[in-house]
Amino acid sequence: MLSNYFAKSGFDLNLKKLIVPGIVMLAFYILGTVLWLVYGQIMPLFFFGYIGTSVGVGLGLYAALPKKKKPLGRRLSLLMVGTFLVGFAAIYGQENMQIEGAFFGLLGGVTQAAVVHYLIAKVFGPMLFGRIWCGWACWTVMILDLLPFKRPAGRVLGRWGWIRYMHFAISLGLVAIAWYGFGYQGGAIGRTAVAWFVIGNLLYYAIGIILAYATQDNRAFCKYVCPVSVPLKITSRLALLKIEGEAEKCNDCQACVKMCPMDIRIPEYVRNDQRVLSTECSLCQTCITVCAKDALKLSFGFDLGGKDYRRERTERVERKVRNEKVAV
Repeated sequence: MLSNYFAKSGFDLNLKKLIVPGIVMLAFYILGTVLWLVYGQIMPLFFFGYIGTSVGVGLGLYAALPKKKKPLGRRLSLLMVGTFLVGFAAIYGQENMQIEGAFFGLLGGVTQAAVVHYLIAKVFGPMLFGRIWCGWACWTVMILDLLPFKRPAGRVLGRWGWIRYMHFAISLGLVAIAWYGFGYQGGAIGRTAVAWFVIGNLLYYAIGIILAYATQDNRAFCKYVCPVSVPLKITSRLALLKIEGEAEKCNDCQACVKMCPMDIRIPEYVRNDQRVLSTECSLCQTCITVCAKDALKLSFGFDLGGKDYRRERTERVERKVRNEKVAV
């Protein structure tokens, strides 16, 4: 009876599709349990258990829902994790969850939420699950994905990607100047730390929204400005979880390329008999959803991230985007 109901509703409860969500959820619970046993405090189990459950449920819904409703799973995960980290960890916990908060914490030897968050989500976690945090748990993406430009026209011509490295260096430099130059050491925990977090986030949102409308691309901030992608591009090269394609099924229709929010030329990896080795991939699974031949899937394996095959705009497309922006 229950299986018939789910079938009529369009749910696909194939257990194989729930393996990845289950593994991700289990990994967070194991981490929380280990930290609980090591430090004798149950808060890490609650903290990571909640995040693991949120991401696992989101991934599970994405796997089970019919194609048109799959994005609901990712939006739910983004909302649950994003609001939790902003509300509980930052506001209630009085901590700066921005990357500068992690720098302050490391300089002061303070093992606060930001340090743990960046070590888990940006350094060690990506070695297992790639940039899944970007696609399923980022509070910046939670807002930017609500914007109307869900089908990017390709990467903007030029070396815009270097801006994120400059941003990372500026963030580190600001913390170093504040710490060593002015003796300010309150950027990790406390009221000023929360103020830093709130103002920093508002700036991120403002820059992200302006860039999205300027480039007609929801993820322009992620591609060109976000400093968090700097360590992620290093550690995600080692990721065990990646997108895998079946060359015999792929008809090179380019649907996955046109819809990929990060402008990855996925078929080139498939033709080369490789998994998607791009360090830009956020495992949002949009490519899997839009593939009419079911040629793509998530898989675990051992391979080193390689060359980033990215779709770039032509001069004609660039002119079209500028003209549409002027018309608006």
